[in-house]
Amino acid sequence: MKAFVDQDICIGCGQCEMICPAVFKLNDGKSTVIQKPVASENEASVTEAAGSCPVSAISLT
Repeated sequence: MKAFVDQDICIGCGQCEMICPAVFKLNDGKSTVIQKPVASENEASVTEAAGSCPVSAISLT
């Protein structure tokens, strides 16, 4: 699985980092993906983080 954060949409709320700090990190007020590809043990929490994003800035493939 790969995770992407649309920097134009991200509001930097930090919800994704709280849910899955192994994959997401706030950098300059925006979320970034720090684990590429996402390790299998983190897939469930990444999916939860994507669903919790208030502006739907996270996409998964």
